[in-house]
Amino acid sequence: MTGRRAVTASRQTITALRSKDLLGIEHLDVGEITLLLDTAESMRSIAARPIKKVPALRGRMVVNLFFEASTRTRFSFETAEKWLSADSLNFSGGKGTSVEKGESLLDTARTLQAMSPDLIVVRHSAAGVPHFLARHLDAGVINAGDGAHEHPTQALLDALTIRDRFGRIEGLKVVIAGDIAHSRVARSNVFLLTRMGASVTVCGPPTLLPPRVEELGVQAMTDFDRAVEGADVVMMLRMQLERQSHSLFPSKREYFTRYGLTMSRLARASPNAIAMHPGPMNRGVEISSEVADSPQSVILEQVANGVPVRMAALYLLLTGRPWEGEREGT
Repeated sequence: MTGRRAVTASRQTITALRSKDLLGIEHLDVGEITLLLDTAESMRSIAARPIKKVPALRGRMVVNLFFEASTRTRFSFETAEKWLSADSLNFSGGKGTSVEKGESLLDTARTLQAMSPDLIVVRHSAAGVPHFLARHLDAGVINAGDGAHEHPTQALLDALTIRDRFGRIEGLKVVIAGDIAHSRVARSNVFLLTRMGASVTVCGPPTLLPPRVEELGVQAMTDFDRAVEGADVVMMLRMQLERQSHSLFPSKREYFTRYGLTMSRLARASPNAIAMHPGPMNRGVEISSEVADSPQSVILEQVANGVPVRMAALYLLLTGRPWEGEREGT
């Protein structure tokens, strides 16, 4: 069930997530998504405190297992863990490590299990690694990005940013443009936004649109100028050259000419439209500096929302109960 029917059918109060893991958006229902967003919203006040610390996860151990480069995601998870008073252990898998193969990954999982962690945050270039670890570990697992599959906390922070600006997600027209085929951000956002009742259009060159993408409940277009007409949200995606085995467009200059978000293109959207980008941005490729630095850009708000969203995920998975606000910080 997707779209408005799903939103209407799932308007019930829930106080816990169904699983010990957050592996993707695909299997979350509207109630769980709303719980995560509401919890994140209530946790934002911690950032405004002189001492940014609450004892909510004191004594809990979180392992950050990053086999793929990351700045925003890793730093925001580490910040979230510190603000909730969790103990964290950081592990980076560099080039030449043995974690690229299934057997060594299982050995890694068993080693981690022996340390009795409560939760593992994992980022990996291969799709399915968080799911593999979740099957072999008693600890909960959060997917911080797996290959071109999913990036659930990014979609949640994007949704929180949209909800902040419009007060809702349902009924909005959202355009996701760029390298759709290789983007885990696009997949997680499509699952979340359609489930919450938004109308979603994906747009890009034919070579960067997945086959049968319409089966996910979206409209697919190759004409960016037409796609952006009347849009409330224009979400640009990074050109992921590292995941392309060969060039899928003639040049970066031509790509920007046809698919870059400029002020003239953004003017085709609704008057209150916002421009988004998960970062890191390639200025002059996916988005112009004029748009990125404009009042319509919410890119820095997306970064700021990453911390409370990840705090909410950590807290709900580890405690299994709703956030009680200031009482948790006393």
